[in-house]
Parts: sequence; C-alpha cells; structure tokens
Amino acid sequence: MKNNLQVATFAGGCFWCTEAVFLRLEGVEKIISGYTGGQIKNPAYREICTGRTGHAEAIQIFYDENKISYKELLEIFFATHDPTTLNRQGNDVGTQYRSSIFYNDEIQKGVAESFIDYLEKEHVFDNPIVTEVVPSEVFYNAEDYHQNYYHQNSEQAYCQFVINPKLKKLKASYSNKLKTI
Repeated sequence: MKNNLQVATFAGGCFWCTEAVFLRLEGVEKIISGYTGGQIKNPAYREICTGRTGHAEAIQIFYDENKISYKELLEIFFATHDPTTLNRQGNDVGTQYRSSIFYNDEIQKGVAESFIDYLEKEHVFDNPIVTEVVPSEVFYNAEDYHQNYYHQNSEQAYCQFVINPKLKKLKASYSNKLKTI
C-alpha cells in the first residue's frame, strides 16, 4: 500500500454496504470494516449486534487525495445512506448503525461540518441531518469474514436487496468516479 494515503472513517449503517460503495471509487486503495466509538476494548461482532458496546459499524477508507478528495468522499457518503434517521438504516436498527463521521484532524472536522451545513442550507434532505461529527477513536478491525463481504457474498438476499440498489445509484450518479475494471 502506498505511504501517502489519507484515512477517512465513516459509519453509515451496515459496514457491508458502505464498504461495497467505497471500494468502487477511483483513488480508494483499501477499505477496512470494523468498529469504533464504543466503550469496550476489542469488541466482537456478536457484542456489537446487541448495541450495548456503543460501537458503530464503520469503515476506514485509505485513499489517494490526488485522485479523490475528502469532500468527494463525503458527497458520496451522504448520497448513499440516509443521514436523517437516528440509529437506523432501513431495517437495520440500533446505535451500531448510526450515521457518523470520525474525523482525524481539524481539517477533516471543518470540511465535514461545512459540508453538512451546505446540505442543510440547500435542503437536500427532507428531514434534518443527524450525522454526528466526532473525533476518531480506536478502530477495531471486524472479523475476517466481514472484510470485502459483498464481493464474497453478492448472491445473498441482503446483498441483492440492500447493497445492489446502493451500487446502482452510485453508478448512475458517480460513474465518473468509479474505477475502471
């Protein structure tokens, strides 16, 4: 992996969904699905699912800012999940599915807050944005079977009914940002 990569950490519901979206973007070199924002060390998926650990299912995006900017990542983040539902994405309900931006420095914080302000002023969404913008915390990698989940399980019902529509929307709206395969 290149040494000059930047890191963005987003939680937008199920990490299988967000990972599948961001892996397709030109300039994104690597994604790690995991957990952050909670109270216990080294949480396991079975603990996260209870919602009692306080962790969010999140992804770390390692990207080349010469090919895609943090602001462009934010734009796609907000376009591919519902940032107006508290602790929920579709049928996935609980604090582990909250919408969060975990910033790594004051620049990321400022860009995220400005972008949310812009979306609110432009009334892009019918309801207020509930996405939290909070400092990055310890990030725990999810179990191996969660990594690159969609690619390995694209025929499963969840992937077909939840992730495929997100990918279709991504392709329709951001085809110029997608990797050429």
